[in-house]
Amino acid sequence: MIDALPDLWILVTLAAAFFQTARFMLQKYLATATLSAAGATFSRFLYSAPFIVSGLVAYLLVSGMGLPQIGPGFWAYGLLGGTAQILATVCVVLLFKQRNFAVGITFKKTEVILTVLTSWLILGEGVTVWGFAAIGLGVLALLLLSAKQGENGFRLRDLGNKATGLGIASGFLFAISAVTYRGATLAVMSDMPVLRAGVTLAAVVCMQAAIMAVYLKLREPGQMTAVWQARKVAAWVGMMSMGGSLCWFIAFTLQNAAYVKALGQVELILSVAASTLFFREKITGREWAGMAVLVASILMLVLVA
Repeated sequence: MIDALPDLWILVTLAAAFFQTARFMLQKYLATATLSAAGATFSRFLYSAPFIVSGLVAYLLVSGMGLPQIGPGFWAYGLLGGTAQILATVCVVLLFKQRNFAVGITFKKTEVILTVLTSWLILGEGVTVWGFAAIGLGVLALLLLSAKQGENGFRLRDLGNKATGLGIASGFLFAISAVTYRGATLAVMSDMPVLRAGVTLAAVVCMQAAIMAVYLKLREPGQMTAVWQARKVAAWVGMMSMGGSLCWFIAFTLQNAAYVKALGQVELILSVAASTLFFREKITGREWAGMAVLVASILMLVLVA
Protein backbone atom coordinates (compact mmCIF):
# COMPACT_ATOMS: atom_id res chain seq x y z
CA MET A 1 0.00 0.00 0.00
CA ILE A 2 2.81 2.40 0.97
CA ASP A 3 4.75 1.53 -2.19
CA ALA A 4 1.76 2.70 -4.26
CA LEU A 5 1.94 6.23 -2.83
CA PRO A 6 3.78 8.93 -4.82
CA ASP A 7 7.29 9.92 -3.76
CA LEU A 8 7.38 12.55 -1.01
CA TRP A 9 8.88 15.18 -3.33
CA ILE A 10 5.82 14.87 -5.60
CA LEU A 11 3.31 15.41 -2.79
CA VAL A 12 5.28 18.31 -1.35
CA THR A 13 5.64 19.97 -4.76
CA LEU A 14 1.89 19.74 -5.40
CA ALA A 15 1.23 21.35 -2.02
CA ALA A 16 3.72 24.10 -2.87
CA ALA A 17 1.92 24.84 -6.13
CA PHE A 18 -1.39 25.18 -4.30
CA PHE A 19 0.01 27.59 -1.69
CA GLN A 20 1.81 29.63 -4.35
CA THR A 21 -1.33 30.02 -6.46
CA ALA A 22 -3.24 31.29 -3.44
CA ARG A 23 -0.42 33.72 -2.61
CA PHE A 24 -0.26 35.17 -6.10
CA MET A 25 -4.04 35.62 -6.12
CA LEU A 26 -3.81 37.67 -2.92
CA GLN A 27 -0.84 39.65 -4.23
CA LYS A 28 -2.70 40.42 -7.45
CA TYR A 29 -5.56 41.77 -5.36
CA LEU A 30 -3.22 43.88 -3.20
CA ALA A 31 -1.29 45.27 -6.18
CA THR A 32 -4.53 46.15 -7.93
CA ALA A 33 -6.32 47.61 -4.92
CA THR A 34 -3.85 49.23 -2.53
CA LEU A 35 -0.12 48.53 -2.94
CA SER A 36 2.63 49.07 -5.49
CA ALA A 37 4.43 46.07 -7.00
CA ALA A 38 7.26 46.48 -4.49
CA GLY A 39 4.81 46.92 -1.60
CA ALA A 40 2.91 43.76 -2.55
CA THR A 41 6.22 41.90 -2.77
CA PHE A 42 7.37 43.21 0.63
CA SER A 43 4.11 42.10 2.24
CA ARG A 44 4.97 38.54 1.37
CA PHE A 45 8.31 38.56 3.18
CA LEU A 46 7.30 40.80 6.09
CA TYR A 47 4.27 38.77 7.12
CA SER A 48 5.78 35.35 6.45
CA ALA A 49 9.02 35.90 8.41
CA PRO A 50 7.43 35.67 11.91
CA PHE A 51 5.59 32.45 11.00
CA ILE A 52 8.71 30.87 9.52
CA VAL A 53 11.11 31.81 12.31
CA SER A 54 8.68 30.83 15.09
CA GLY A 55 7.96 27.57 13.28
CA LEU A 56 11.66 26.74 13.11
CA VAL A 57 12.14 27.57 16.79
CA ALA A 58 9.15 25.40 17.75
CA TYR A 59 10.48 22.52 15.65
CA LEU A 60 13.88 22.71 17.34
CA LEU A 61 12.33 22.84 20.83
CA VAL A 62 9.97 19.92 20.23
CA SER A 63 12.65 17.77 18.59
CA GLY A 64 15.28 18.68 21.16
CA MET A 65 17.81 19.45 18.42
CA GLY A 66 20.08 22.42 17.96
CA LEU A 67 20.77 24.37 14.82
CA PRO A 68 22.78 22.28 12.35
CA GLN A 69 26.18 23.37 11.10
CA ILE A 70 26.23 25.49 7.98
CA GLY A 71 28.58 24.55 5.16
CA PRO A 72 30.45 26.84 2.79
CA GLY A 73 28.41 28.65 0.20
CA PHE A 74 25.20 28.75 2.25
CA TRP A 75 25.02 32.51 2.69
CA ALA A 76 26.14 33.27 -0.86
CA TYR A 77 23.57 30.88 -2.34
CA GLY A 78 20.88 32.21 0.00
CA LEU A 79 21.56 35.88 -0.76
CA LEU A 80 21.68 35.30 -4.52
CA GLY A 81 18.51 33.21 -4.46
CA GLY A 82 16.68 35.63 -2.18
CA THR A 83 17.54 38.65 -4.32
CA ALA A 84 16.56 36.84 -7.50
CA GLN A 85 13.23 35.85 -5.95
CA ILE A 86 12.50 39.45 -4.92
CA LEU A 87 13.06 40.70 -8.47
CA ALA A 88 11.10 37.78 -9.94
CA THR A 89 8.12 38.46 -7.69
CA VAL A 90 8.11 42.15 -8.61
CA CYS A 91 8.11 41.14 -12.30
CA VAL A 92 5.12 38.84 -11.78
CA VAL A 93 3.13 41.45 -9.86
CA LEU A 94 3.85 44.00 -12.59
CA LEU A 95 2.81 41.40 -15.14
CA PHE A 96 -0.57 41.00 -13.43
CA LYS A 97 -1.16 44.69 -14.21
CA GLN A 98 -0.47 44.00 -17.91
CA ARG A 99 -2.33 40.73 -18.44
CA ASN A 100 -4.85 38.52 -16.65
CA PHE A 101 -3.98 36.12 -13.85
CA ALA A 102 -3.75 32.91 -15.89
CA VAL A 103 -1.61 34.46 -18.62
CA GLY A 104 0.68 35.99 -16.00
CA ILE A 105 1.30 32.62 -14.40
CA THR A 106 1.75 31.06 -17.85
CA PHE A 107 4.59 33.40 -18.74
CA LYS A 108 6.15 32.85 -15.31
CA LYS A 109 6.37 29.17 -16.16
CA THR A 110 9.23 29.78 -18.58
CA GLU A 111 11.21 29.11 -15.40
CA VAL A 112 10.89 25.36 -16.04
CA ILE A 113 13.22 25.09 -19.00
CA LEU A 114 15.44 27.84 -17.59
CA THR A 115 15.78 25.89 -14.33
CA VAL A 116 17.14 22.94 -16.30
CA LEU A 117 19.84 25.16 -17.81
CA THR A 118 20.79 26.99 -14.61
CA SER A 119 20.80 23.74 -12.60
CA TRP A 120 23.24 22.28 -15.12
CA LEU A 121 25.44 25.42 -15.21
CA ILE A 122 25.53 26.17 -11.46
CA LEU A 123 25.20 22.78 -9.73
CA GLY A 124 26.21 20.44 -12.53
CA GLU A 125 22.90 18.57 -12.26
CA GLY A 126 21.26 17.25 -15.38
CA VAL A 127 18.14 15.30 -16.29
CA THR A 128 17.62 12.15 -18.28
CA VAL A 129 16.71 12.24 -21.96
CA TRP A 130 13.11 11.30 -21.13
CA GLY A 131 12.99 13.86 -18.37
CA PHE A 132 14.16 16.57 -20.74
CA ALA A 133 11.56 15.40 -23.29
CA ALA A 134 8.84 15.77 -20.65
CA ILE A 135 10.02 19.28 -19.84
CA GLY A 136 10.10 20.11 -23.55
CA LEU A 137 6.51 18.92 -23.87
CA GLY A 138 5.61 21.26 -21.04
CA VAL A 139 7.25 24.16 -22.85
CA LEU A 140 5.17 23.29 -25.93
CA ALA A 141 2.09 23.63 -23.75
CA LEU A 142 3.24 27.06 -22.65
CA LEU A 143 3.63 28.14 -26.27
CA LEU A 144 0.07 27.03 -26.96
CA LEU A 145 -1.10 29.12 -24.06
CA SER A 146 1.00 32.19 -24.77
CA ALA A 147 -0.80 33.71 -27.78
CA LYS A 148 -3.38 36.43 -27.31
CA GLN A 149 -7.05 35.55 -27.53
CA GLY A 150 -8.17 35.01 -31.13
CA GLU A 151 -4.68 34.25 -32.47
CA ASN A 152 -4.00 30.83 -33.99
CA GLY A 153 -0.22 30.75 -34.16
CA PHE A 154 2.81 31.55 -32.06
CA ARG A 155 4.85 34.37 -33.61
CA LEU A 156 8.29 35.51 -32.53
CA ARG A 157 7.21 39.16 -32.52
CA ASP A 158 4.86 38.32 -29.64
CA LEU A 159 8.00 38.00 -27.50
CA GLY A 160 8.73 41.72 -27.91
CA ASN A 161 5.88 43.10 -25.81
CA LYS A 162 6.24 44.26 -22.21
CA ALA A 163 4.17 41.46 -20.73
CA THR A 164 6.27 38.76 -22.38
CA GLY A 165 9.47 40.49 -21.31
CA LEU A 166 8.31 40.61 -17.70
CA GLY A 167 7.22 36.98 -17.87
CA ILE A 168 10.49 35.68 -19.28
CA ALA A 169 12.48 37.83 -16.84
CA SER A 170 10.49 36.42 -13.93
CA GLY A 171 11.02 32.89 -15.22
CA PHE A 172 14.77 33.42 -15.50
CA LEU A 173 15.00 34.93 -12.01
CA PHE A 174 12.82 32.22 -10.44
CA ALA A 175 15.04 29.62 -12.12
CA ILE A 176 18.12 31.18 -10.53
CA SER A 177 16.42 31.26 -7.13
CA ALA A 178 15.32 27.62 -7.42
CA VAL A 179 18.81 26.36 -8.20
CA THR A 180 20.61 28.53 -5.65
CA TYR A 181 18.07 27.59 -2.97
CA ARG A 182 18.84 23.94 -3.62
CA GLY A 183 22.52 24.80 -3.30
CA ALA A 184 21.82 26.50 0.04
CA THR A 185 19.78 23.60 1.44
CA LEU A 186 22.54 21.16 0.48
CA ALA A 187 24.98 23.29 2.51
CA VAL A 188 23.00 22.66 5.72
CA MET A 189 24.66 19.76 7.56
CA SER A 190 21.62 17.64 8.39
CA ASP A 191 20.00 14.46 7.09
CA MET A 192 16.51 15.80 7.80
CA PRO A 193 14.92 17.52 4.78
CA VAL A 194 12.44 19.54 6.88
CA LEU A 195 15.19 20.94 9.12
CA ARG A 196 17.43 21.80 6.17
CA ALA A 197 14.52 23.51 4.45
CA GLY A 198 13.44 25.37 7.60
CA VAL A 199 16.90 26.74 8.36
CA THR A 200 17.43 27.89 4.78
CA LEU A 201 13.98 29.42 4.49
CA ALA A 202 14.28 31.32 7.80
CA ALA A 203 17.65 32.77 6.81
CA VAL A 204 16.53 33.75 3.32
CA VAL A 205 13.19 35.32 4.23
CA CYS A 206 14.80 37.47 6.93
CA MET A 207 17.35 38.74 4.41
CA GLN A 208 14.57 39.43 1.92
CA ALA A 209 12.47 41.35 4.44
CA ALA A 210 15.48 43.47 5.39
CA ILE A 211 16.40 44.19 1.75
CA MET A 212 12.84 45.20 0.85
CA ALA A 213 12.45 47.33 4.00
CA VAL A 214 15.56 49.34 3.11
CA TYR A 215 14.41 49.74 -0.50
CA LEU A 216 10.93 50.94 0.43
CA LYS A 217 12.27 53.30 3.09
CA LEU A 218 14.54 54.95 0.53
CA ARG A 219 12.41 54.79 -2.64
CA GLU A 220 8.75 54.30 -1.65
CA PRO A 221 8.38 55.39 2.01
CA GLY A 222 4.59 55.63 1.86
CA GLN A 223 4.35 51.93 1.01
CA MET A 224 5.60 50.93 4.48
CA THR A 225 2.44 52.44 5.99
CA ALA A 226 0.27 51.01 3.21
CA VAL A 227 1.61 47.49 3.81
CA TRP A 228 0.70 47.78 7.50
CA GLN A 229 -2.76 49.11 6.68
CA ALA A 230 -3.32 46.14 4.35
CA ARG A 231 -2.33 43.65 7.06
CA LYS A 232 -5.71 41.86 7.18
CA VAL A 233 -5.10 40.56 3.66
CA ALA A 234 -1.31 40.73 3.69
CA ALA A 235 -1.10 38.42 6.72
CA TRP A 236 -2.74 35.73 4.62
CA VAL A 237 -0.15 36.39 1.94
CA GLY A 238 2.47 35.70 4.58
CA MET A 239 0.88 32.42 5.66
CA MET A 240 0.42 31.19 2.10
CA SER A 241 3.99 32.23 1.37
CA MET A 242 5.28 30.31 4.38
CA GLY A 243 3.44 27.14 3.35
CA GLY A 244 4.53 27.38 -0.26
CA SER A 245 8.14 28.29 0.46
CA LEU A 246 8.56 25.54 3.04
CA CYS A 247 7.17 22.97 0.62
CA TRP A 248 9.40 24.21 -2.22
CA PHE A 249 12.47 24.07 0.01
CA ILE A 250 11.66 20.55 1.20
CA ALA A 251 11.18 19.47 -2.41
CA PHE A 252 14.53 21.00 -3.40
CA THR A 253 16.27 18.94 -0.70
CA LEU A 254 14.68 15.75 -2.03
CA GLN A 255 14.90 16.12 -5.81
CA ASN A 256 16.70 17.88 -8.66
CA ALA A 257 15.40 21.47 -8.93
CA ALA A 258 14.57 20.96 -12.63
CA TYR A 259 12.19 18.08 -11.85
CA VAL A 260 10.61 19.98 -8.96
CA LYS A 261 9.91 23.04 -11.10
CA ALA A 262 8.64 20.90 -13.98
CA LEU A 263 6.07 19.18 -11.77
CA GLY A 264 5.25 22.61 -10.34
CA GLN A 265 3.68 23.44 -13.72
CA VAL A 266 0.47 22.11 -12.19
CA GLU A 267 0.27 25.62 -10.76
CA LEU A 268 -0.84 26.76 -14.20
CA ILE A 269 -3.92 24.56 -14.05
CA LEU A 270 -4.72 25.95 -10.61
CA SER A 271 -4.29 29.49 -11.92
CA VAL A 272 -6.72 28.88 -14.78
CA ALA A 273 -9.24 27.58 -12.26
CA ALA A 274 -8.67 30.69 -10.16
CA SER A 275 -9.14 32.92 -13.19
CA THR A 276 -12.45 31.24 -13.98
CA LEU A 277 -13.86 31.10 -10.46
CA PHE A 278 -12.56 34.32 -8.91
CA PHE A 279 -11.57 36.67 -11.74
CA ARG A 280 -14.35 35.61 -14.17
CA GLU A 281 -12.03 35.05 -17.14
CA LYS A 282 -13.05 32.78 -20.02
CA ILE A 283 -10.96 29.79 -21.15
CA THR A 284 -10.54 29.33 -24.89
CA GLY A 285 -10.20 26.08 -26.81
CA ARG A 286 -6.52 26.77 -27.34
CA GLU A 287 -6.02 27.19 -23.59
CA TRP A 288 -7.76 23.88 -22.92
CA ALA A 289 -5.45 22.23 -25.47
CA GLY A 290 -2.42 23.75 -23.79
CA MET A 291 -3.60 22.50 -20.41
CA ALA A 292 -4.03 18.98 -21.80
CA VAL A 293 -0.47 18.98 -23.17
CA LEU A 294 0.76 20.31 -19.84
CA VAL A 295 -0.94 17.49 -17.92
CA ALA A 296 0.67 15.00 -20.30
CA SER A 297 4.10 16.50 -19.65
CA ILE A 298 3.58 16.33 -15.87
CA LEU A 299 2.47 12.69 -15.99
CA MET A 300 5.43 11.82 -18.21
CA LEU A 301 7.81 13.57 -15.85
CA VAL A 302 6.47 11.75 -12.80
CA LEU A 303 6.77 8.41 -14.56
CA VAL A 304 10.38 8.89 -15.65
CA ALA A 305 11.71 10.71 -12.57
